Amino acid sequence: MSMTPPPGWYPDPTAPPTERWWDGAAWTEHRRQPQNTPAASQTFGPPVGPPLPAAGPQRPPAAPGRRARTVALAAAGIVLVASIATGAVLLGRGDDSRTRTAPTTSAPPSKGPTATASSAEPTPTEDASTVVDQLNGITLPVLDGWQKAENVVDDDMLITTPRTYDCPGDSGLCRHGTVVSRTVTGTDETSPEVIAERDIKDAANASYDKNGINQQPFGGIESHQRIAARQTAVAGRAGYLVRWKVKTAKGPGGYVQSVVFPSSVGSESLVTVRITVDAGEGAPPLSDMDRIVKGIKAAGDSGSDGGVGSSIGPTATP
Repeated sequence: MSMTPPPGWYPDPTAPPTERWWDGAAWTEHRRQPQNTPAASQTFGPPVGPPLPAAGPQRPPAAPGRRARTVALAAAGIVLVASIATGAVLLGRGDDSRTRTAPTTSAPPSKGPTATASSAEPTPTEDASTVVDQLNGITLPVLDGWQKAENVVDDDMLITTPRTYDCPGDSGLCRHGTVVSRTVTGTDETSPEVIAERDIKDAANASYDKNGINQQPFGGIESHQRIAARQTAVAGRAGYLVRWKVKTAKGPGGYVQSVVFPSSVGSESLVTVRITVDAGEGAPPLSDMDRIVKGIKAAGDSGSDGGVGSSIGPTATP
């Protein structure tokens, strides 16, 4: 039976002389430059076992606790299979074991945590109060009554209200509030005001008219009222905000807001943040729209994890 090499830093078989982290079962994406100690002279990759790791402390990179538990359970399973196989061999020998004795080796006594426990990677502390849009270089606050988006179809959706309800129009589940972050592409327009005025109609249609599968969860939009249009500062940049109140054929309708501002990273493309809040019972307060915009910061001001926004094309003027 082959032995799985222990977790540690080994020469990367795909990019020498870079060292890569072996978690005891497979290569991870963690890499580093060789340390001061001499590196092993050969590379490895499954199923070939690695050489002995370089001298010095082996410190694994941080990773989620779920992976740590997976590594620990896998190692425990290997030990259990080895024990069962050994027992089967001894039982199969029968009386022959009196004349033929297999050579044995004594293992040193265990000190401190076992090898399985030492291979577990520490669980980082996740900041549930912010979500990061890495593409656009911003972080957005997750207010009380909101959560990071989970189990949603739209990959650009970063924040939602936690509970769903039956849509009043076509069958499906709706949420009382959503926050979407996108990069403006496909246009030479550089004015946040012009882009926001164009985008608000698409934002309203996407939330309260027809969804991605051509259903009308609210029976469609019957009318809208423009209730805000002003310049605003977002993440230290000059932006523009437009807000509509929409009346739907079914249900109480809601509020839709488009905020456009320059990104602080890369080519500083314009970023659009769309926020929707239902007008009915159970929805967040309308003031949350302003609080979310006020809480947007440059990504360098926060180290929390989150989603990544995407691109949208030019939108039509309402």
